[in-house]
Amino acid sequence: MKQARNYPICVISEKGERALRMGHPWVYEAEVRELTPEAENGALVDVVSCKGRYLGTGFLSIHSKIRVRLLSRNANDRFDAAFWERRVRYAWEYRKTVMAPEDLDCCRVIFGEADEFPGLTVDRFHDILVTQTLSYGMERIKPLIFPLLCKVLREDGQQIRAIYERNDVAIRKLEGMEEYRGFYNLPGETAPPETVTQITENGVKYRVDFENGQKTGFFLDQKYNRRAVARIARGKRVLDCFTHTGSFALNAALGGAEHVHAVDISEAAVELARENARLNGLEGKMTFTAANVFDLLPELERAGRRDYDFIILDPPAFTKSRRTVDSAWRGYKEINMRAMKLLPRGGYLATCSCSHFMMEEQFVKMLVSAARDAQVQLRQIEARQQAPDHPILWNVPETNYLKFYLFQVV
Repeated sequence: MKQARNYPICVISEKGERALRMGHPWVYEAEVRELTPEAENGALVDVVSCKGRYLGTGFLSIHSKIRVRLLSRNANDRFDAAFWERRVRYAWEYRKTVMAPEDLDCCRVIFGEADEFPGLTVDRFHDILVTQTLSYGMERIKPLIFPLLCKVLREDGQQIRAIYERNDVAIRKLEGMEEYRGFYNLPGETAPPETVTQITENGVKYRVDFENGQKTGFFLDQKYNRRAVARIARGKRVLDCFTHTGSFALNAALGGAEHVHAVDISEAAVELARENARLNGLEGKMTFTAANVFDLLPELERAGRRDYDFIILDPPAFTKSRRTVDSAWRGYKEINMRAMKLLPRGGYLATCSCSHFMMEEQFVKMLVSAARDAQVQLRQIEARQQAPDHPILWNVPETNYLKFYLFQVV
């Protein structure tokens, strides 16, 4: 029997109802027809159809175009500590199933909607959990969720020292929240003094600055793609473009590359990449340059350089909205075409896009166009996606964002 409902009622349009019935968990502002009674930001509300049929319960966001984020479609759910502990355990057990034990020391523990924690990201870097909270409802229940995260992992024998919040992202303003970063005050615990930790991924050691690094401090989604690059790199002369802190470059060097040249526009990122090379004893196999890849590749082409037989392109997201996809397409094509021209016949190319808005079909068309203009053919080795700790829900396209290809240029 359904429990008595005491939440405000959000009536939505037929269009909104169709989206929910197809499995998407968001209700947009334009689809809301009525909210009775008025509710405060972050409150739980029941979503119903125009005919009064129950569709789910979720967090209300009064400042966002995403007006409601569903938590559950079960009218019998009670959103208490036991409910959230089950969700945390479910997410952690999933990671333990799909990843090797040694890969759990640095992984994504919570991936927002894909784990039914709307607006929450939790990354683990050894003994530190780094979080981003991007929905007002999740912000309100942090005092419940965060201790549960520590509890579940510690009970499983995982060493967790602290939680650090990377809430220094502009999207929080759209939810009516302030930007900040700092250690979360866990009851009865003292935060560590430092904001740098060390992780090991694929046998590579990294220093992770979770206070100042991009996003939560390190990109975990390419974990197994970096391993695939290491297999190809043996004996190769490698150019790693957009290296950031050197993750692909270090995997290539540790995988047996003859030499790796790592390039990034950020001096700070390049210095951290150098430090990571020293940490792994790879200084003699690697060189680092702070340069704009869009300038470097044409310069190498004009100089007639053929120094590399494996080029890696791991650029930042060139588009974060549908409005700029065309511009991003041109940027992706430019670097891919230049890389294809620089490679000898039989050389290798790793290329990717981390933007959800650059859809798979568009990315493939871009690669076809770049190969045609470079007058080469592409022999596909692998097509890959994000690591499974960033699960893809087929009914939520936003969770499917990383495209990764390995080619031989023939």
